[in-house]
Amino acid sequence: MNREEVGHTMTVRAKPVDVVVAKPNGYWNEGESKLEPQVGLEFDSAEEAQEFYNIYATQMGFRIRIGQLYRSRIDGSVVSRRFVCSKEGFQTNSRSGCPAFIRVQRIDSGKWVLANIKKEHNHELQHPGEICPTRITRKALPTPKSSNIVSTRTGIRSQEEDGSSGVFDVKRVKRDNINGEHIGEPYKGLEFTSANEAYIFYCTYSTSLGFRVRIGQLFRSKNDGSITSRRFVCSKEGHQHPSRVGCGAFMRIQRQETGRWVVDRLQKEHNHEFEAPGDAGRRTASASKAFREDVNCGLENLDLVETNGGLSLVSRCRVSNIGNEWYNVLLEYFQTRQAEDTGFFYAVEMDNGKGMNIFWADGRSRFCCAQFGDAIVFDTTYRQSSYTVPLASFVGVNHHRQPVLLGCALVADESEESFTWVFQAWLKAMSGRRPVSIIADQDKAIQQAIAHVFPGTHHRFSSWQMLAKQHENLGALLSVDPDFKFEFETCISQSQTASEFDSSWNMLVNKYNLKENSWLKEMYRMRKSWVPLYIKGTFFAGIPVDGSMKSVFGTLLTPQTPPNEFVVRYENAVEQRREEERAEDFNSFNLQAGLHTKDPIEEQCRRLYTSTMFKMFQKELIDCYSYAGIKLNVEGAISRYLVQMCGNADERNTVAFNASNLNISCSCKMFEFEGVLCRHTLKVFQIMNIRELPSRYILHRWTKNAKYGILRDVDSGGGSQDFKALMLWTLREEARNYIEAGAASLERYKLAFEIMQEGRRNICWQN
Repeated sequence: MNREEVGHTMTVRAKPVDVVVAKPNGYWNEGESKLEPQVGLEFDSAEEAQEFYNIYATQMGFRIRIGQLYRSRIDGSVVSRRFVCSKEGFQTNSRSGCPAFIRVQRIDSGKWVLANIKKEHNHELQHPGEICPTRITRKALPTPKSSNIVSTRTGIRSQEEDGSSGVFDVKRVKRDNINGEHIGEPYKGLEFTSANEAYIFYCTYSTSLGFRVRIGQLFRSKNDGSITSRRFVCSKEGHQHPSRVGCGAFMRIQRQETGRWVVDRLQKEHNHEFEAPGDAGRRTASASKAFREDVNCGLENLDLVETNGGLSLVSRCRVSNIGNEWYNVLLEYFQTRQAEDTGFFYAVEMDNGKGMNIFWADGRSRFCCAQFGDAIVFDTTYRQSSYTVPLASFVGVNHHRQPVLLGCALVADESEESFTWVFQAWLKAMSGRRPVSIIADQDKAIQQAIAHVFPGTHHRFSSWQMLAKQHENLGALLSVDPDFKFEFETCISQSQTASEFDSSWNMLVNKYNLKENSWLKEMYRMRKSWVPLYIKGTFFAGIPVDGSMKSVFGTLLTPQTPPNEFVVRYENAVEQRREEERAEDFNSFNLQAGLHTKDPIEEQCRRLYTSTMFKMFQKELIDCYSYAGIKLNVEGAISRYLVQMCGNADERNTVAFNASNLNISCSCKMFEFEGVLCRHTLKVFQIMNIRELPSRYILHRWTKNAKYGILRDVDSGGGSQDFKALMLWTLREEARNYIEAGAASLERYKLAFEIMQEGRRNICWQN
């Protein structure tokens, strides 16, 4: 063994202690034992565990990647790491979701112990001789900072204990970045004259190592709202995009009373391999002009936009993420459709002569919005993965509880301006009818756009994004502490009142020392947009709190669909969904569900509801026979009942019934959330011997005749001007079907024309 090998030898200890010497070249000397990974193995460091797993992988015929890391909630230090098979996940075509991994955990002694292991792979392994060990990138230890450079104008300054100072000239930083030279590493106490200079420095440092930077969180003063702290993070921070791996590397700067900015927190460790610095340098050089412009403009000429992974820089000079070829393809499609469908609507935003956002909705979508536009989902699934086309869709729920398309958009960028334009275009296409509720991402840009365009609409956060942010901010605690996971989920899903939720939440943050967790503070402030307790009082057409709803496009449209295939796939997907709706319409009118009780209410609802909605109501009706109602008190015409499940006192709800007008409400809020009466209210109706449901408790949107829109629920004496747009769309859709049937043959045409003339004469004679 030569001198170099001695310096790179690692020692692995098992219990009982065995010592195995491994070479970093991935091969074992003849006669040395081949130790397989097993729970209990000890390593001096996480890096040695990685090297050991890398050697084992080379022997077996697979490669490894760095997986998740977990941090201490006390001091933020890394306490656990995962090393996974390179085919873990599905983010690229070469990956197969392989479950093989090892997880090492730091113990009190400072050693690292192999805590979990999964050896089985779901793919064929290569021959050991055909694979080279995965290249492991190690960062050099920080070198002492030189303090012999002085600038009298501007720079980045560090006050050393001996009184000497180190200054980096910003112009030199820019020049060295372009030339590919290394300018030193960041460290705590490093001082800058502005946040802009700190950003330039960290970008330059990242380029020299081989990673990229994003703008992370910022903090503002409670007194005047000025920015007091900024975080610059590795581009692979977070998990909201397949390219991100939860990297914990960051640099945080804090503004001092002098106006300068000082590095007060720093994490240099990355959980992924770097790009070769030369590659990063070439990438920077190839865009040197753009880089220099961005650096010269600085943060002052860029906007911070909150996106999935935190805050990102968006240039005020807007750039569209939509390829030029999309505009040509879609405009040609729009013109063709508009000639066929007079109700087809489209709009294209122009910015300084450049095409930006695109929106469109056909006549059928606009008609459906008159019926089912009360609760919508703004689906931006494209943001979860790499995409060719940033397709966003407006989706409603029809009378069969199926997804129904209410419009589509290509989003040019993720700025508030873009989302505002898209929402305004949708509102214009739908004759100004705002939804009661909308499910959309929680990004600041989307929140502000919704508040501006849909005032009064209840914005509920997308469940996929909530889970991603929960995993990002509480993942370590949720994975290592099952008690916290149980208490956290119970607090969110089981709280029945606001005071109960507040009490559980406060107990949770106090017990686990999370009072200063900024993400939890923000989520508590926005609790009305994601906690079930606050959501269930608003109509969401029964879309589950977990957000699971069948996709409109299914597998026909993917994020990588090319422009030349998009239109055909889009139309096939839309037609498939509409065919499914027609099939359910046929079943509802021609197939009759069986009755399970002798209650007249069941027959009433079978006659009115669609098949899907009747089955849902029927279940509630049958279940109400397993409940008992106890009158609590009477105040005038209002009686209050405690309704609980027989044999289960834990499941109980309070129902208020007004005998004078038959109004009824339940603490479970099922009718408010889904538009269908719950078992608790049906039990009270049974007790009061109500034999027919008041019409207001059978929403027209859930009935077989929902195609007539909400107009059947409107008193004919009301102001018709408010509903003119809805009347137009209802008549237009009926006329379209009439024309298609009348144009089938010459005889049908003559008959249809005579009927139309007679109908027009009758309408004209009416006042």
